[in-house]
Amino acid sequence: MAKLRITQLKSAIGTQPRQRATLKALGLRRIRHQVVQEDSPVIVGMLKKVSHLVEVSEEK
Repeated sequence: MAKLRITQLKSAIGTQPRQRATLKALGLRRIRHQVVQEDSPVIVGMLKKVSHLVEVSEEK
């Protein structure tokens, strides 16, 4: 499967508790923190919930 590099661009302050929980579940902790996750339907659904806070690129 492909891998996705996820970078948090904006702060979670002022967001809904469910969005903060989604960022935590993705493994993101702070602004400009990056994680690599497998491309799966679960991860894609989580990214749609916090798309305004993160940037996603494909890992080579």
